[in-house]
Amino acid sequence: MTVGHYGQPSFCVNDLMLEAKKIILGVTGSIAAYKAAFLVRLLVKAGAEVRVLMTPAAAQFISPLTLSTLSKNQVHTAVSAEDSWNNHVEMGLWADAMVIAPVTATTLAKMANGICDNIIVATYLSARCPVFFAPAMDLDMWQHPATRENVRRLQTYGNHLIPVEHGELASGLVGNGRMAEPETIVHHLDQFFQASTLLAGKKVLITAGPTFEPIDPVRFVGNRSSGRMGIALAEQAKARGAEVVLILGPTHLRPSSPGIQTISVQTATEMAAAAKQHFPKSAVAILAAAVADYRPGEVAKEKIKKKKDTFTLELIKNPDIAATLGQQKKENQLLIGFALETQEEETNAKGKMVKKNFDFIVLNSLRDEGAGFNLLTNKISIIHRDNKIKKYELKSKEAVAGDILDEIEQLLSKH
Repeated sequence: MTVGHYGQPSFCVNDLMLEAKKIILGVTGSIAAYKAAFLVRLLVKAGAEVRVLMTPAAAQFISPLTLSTLSKNQVHTAVSAEDSWNNHVEMGLWADAMVIAPVTATTLAKMANGICDNIIVATYLSARCPVFFAPAMDLDMWQHPATRENVRRLQTYGNHLIPVEHGELASGLVGNGRMAEPETIVHHLDQFFQASTLLAGKKVLITAGPTFEPIDPVRFVGNRSSGRMGIALAEQAKARGAEVVLILGPTHLRPSSPGIQTISVQTATEMAAAAKQHFPKSAVAILAAAVADYRPGEVAKEKIKKKKDTFTLELIKNPDIAATLGQQKKENQLLIGFALETQEEETNAKGKMVKKNFDFIVLNSLRDEGAGFNLLTNKISIIHRDNKIKKYELKSKEAVAGDILDEIEQLLSKH
């Protein structure tokens, strides 16, 4: 891709990774809505199928008929119209990507807080695909702390910001707040889908959740892991075209995406056996499970009765899944590990990465509020073998999964 005379990306639409992609375009009530016509035209020329959603305010700036003609699909401006109901859930499942451009300060706030009073937000809340948003507003609105917080929150949810541009605004002021040009938005989509193809067709092995080591038929040794992080990784890897095998410890959570091969296990020994079986044919293995280091030496056949004031339990070491796979790893395989630490975090994580032969390790600390077991959020650092460290802010586990897979794709691009 080259740069055109006016600083906008210049490309041949036939070279883009948008052929047969299903794109939802949401248009909200900004003067920049007129650019939606050019955006639809570029997407259709690139081979994408485009369905347009508009807020009533957007329809005052550009005619739905115009966008319907260009997209060759009916444009929806409400969840219900006359005697019909427009299925926002179905549209959210249909799309490969959702783009909201322009997105006003009002719609930003609604998306960030789940205020579902129009078809765009309703579809956004139902979407399982990547969501891109391109804000458009005056510079003081863009710089306001409330707007900045809404943008930050949307990014922590895993949504992709297409940054505003600097220039003359509708108010006559000059500054940041212009919606990105249609060519720039198409470039962002193209880059995303190009990166996503790196995992397409590759087998990705993921371990997730805790292991429960039985003491007797009733009790066990375990931990508080919910498996949510590993499941999020499995969902995202599947969305990027990978063939996913998820080895899942005991948890009530399950992946919702069809096509993920899920192997349910209880103990570390069972998880190790499944991992060793599937690892040789895997291009990538991500060890997100919180595997118990030890298990009881003997498992009572009957429930142990409370007889004494003290009870001694002898524990023996479990199989080291990470070390075993690290020894078996070939040059064309990637092995990714996790470290949950409470002290000397980076030192301990680096030591574990070298010892287990990881390509990189994902570190999270229980000292960070919002990170750790049984939470919806996580705060990670990614440490590479050359000691390069990338630190991320607190995000949803779905967004964290995207960051981890982005890093994996960076390594795959160098293989």
